[in-house]
Amino acid sequence: MTKTPASAARAAAVLALVFGLTGAGYSLAQELKGIKSLREAPLTEDSAAPDVLKQATPADGFGRAYRQQPPLIPHKTDGYQITTENNQCMTCHDWPGNTRVSAPKISETHYVDRQGVRLDKVAGTRYFCQQCHVPQADAKPLVGNAFKNATQVQN
Repeated sequence: MTKTPASAARAAAVLALVFGLTGAGYSLAQELKGIKSLREAPLTEDSAAPDVLKQATPADGFGRAYRQQPPLIPHKTDGYQITTENNQCMTCHDWPGNTRVSAPKISETHYVDRQGVRLDKVAGTRYFCQQCHVPQADAKPLVGNAFKNATQVQN
């Protein structure tokens, strides 16, 4: 196979692009040296594990930051098993378990599939709870935040 001037020019352009991007990546890395990591000790040093924080639950529950926000989980979920055969959350949050332990029952929307068909069990699209619901912890923010929820925003 013989190289045409056009293919040689394309190969040269590709090499120039690769070397140019490598150089740009290096200069970008040099510029980012001043950015502080969330990690408190350098990677070359061993550091103690962070403190385990207790779950804090306000008496009136957690507020929501916007309309249709999924409710927050007011308890720890460490070690909860969710497999295709078993969802430990449903032990307390599906009927009739919710009446036994006085836990909130999951929304009726969780029993409707993508086609709008009502089901007798939780829809597969709603089965893995922590896709939408997250547990809360009493932890200091990692970075500054000026977020305002929908009721705090001034028009």
